Amino acid sequence: MDDFLLKVEDLHKHYGNLHVLRGIDLSVARGEVVVLIGPSGSGKSSFLRCLNRLEEPSSGHIYIDGVDITARRSKLPLIRRNIGMVFQHFNLFPHMTALGNVAEGPRTVLRMSRAEAEARALDLLRKVGLGDKIGARPGQLSGGQQQRVAIARALAMQPEIMLFDEVTSALDPELVAGVLAVMRKLAEEGMTMVVVTHEMEFARQVGDRIVMFEAGRIIEQGKPGEVLRRPAHASTQRFLASLLREDVP
Repeated sequence: MDDFLLKVEDLHKHYGNLHVLRGIDLSVARGEVVVLIGPSGSGKSSFLRCLNRLEEPSSGHIYIDGVDITARRSKLPLIRRNIGMVFQHFNLFPHMTALGNVAEGPRTVLRMSRAEAEARALDLLRKVGLGDKIGARPGQLSGGQQQRVAIARALAMQPEIMLFDEVTSALDPELVAGVLAVMRKLAEEGMTMVVVTHEMEFARQVGDRIVMFEAGRIIEQGKPGEVLRRPAHASTQRFLASLLREDVP
C-alpha cells in the first residue's frame, strides 16, 4: 500500500438542504503538513470535523492508515485516539489545572495510572513551553498559553495525525507566535498535520502543500511557494489578495 496516512475519497456532507462538502478527494502522506485555505463557509472546518467523525459524513470514505473509519463497524473512541484535534476555542476544563487537563485523557481513555498520566502531561507541557504553569487553571493563563495546553492535551493521546482548526484566530496578535512555534516544532519532528489557517507565512514556511477550498470543493493545490506566488485559480488569487488587504493597517 502507498504511504498515505490519510486518504479521503468522494466525501460529501449535507446539513439538510445545504451541501457543504461536494466530493472531496485528498490524500496526506505520513509526515506531511497540509494547509487548508479558503473563505469562510467554504467547507474547511466541516471537512476537519468529518475527519474525526465529530460530524458524520453524508457519503464517501475516510481511511486512516488504510482503515476505513467511515465503515459501520468503526469504533469511534479508537478513531479519536489516533486523530488529535485542536480547535479555535480551547475547550479546557476550567476547574482543572493545566496538568490535570493534559493528564485527563490518558487516565480516563488510555487507563494509565495517575502517576504515568501526569508524567506524560508534564513532559508535554514542558514541550510546549509551559513547564512552569502546571498548577495554573485556564483562567490564570493567557489565550496563547491555553491554546498550547490544548495542543499538549491532544498530543497526550499519542495521535497519528493532528488537525488544527484556525487555532490562532481567536488570539491577540502578540500571542500567535508562541502557538505557531509549537506547531512548527511538531512539523519538524515529523507529525502528520492538517491545518486550517489564514497565517500564510506559516503556510509558506512549514506547509508541504496548500489546498484551496471554495464552496465545498478543492479548486487548487500545490507547493506553498507555487500557490502563494502564482495562484492558478482566479478565486485563489482573490482570496490571497483579500488577506493582504486585511494586513494593511
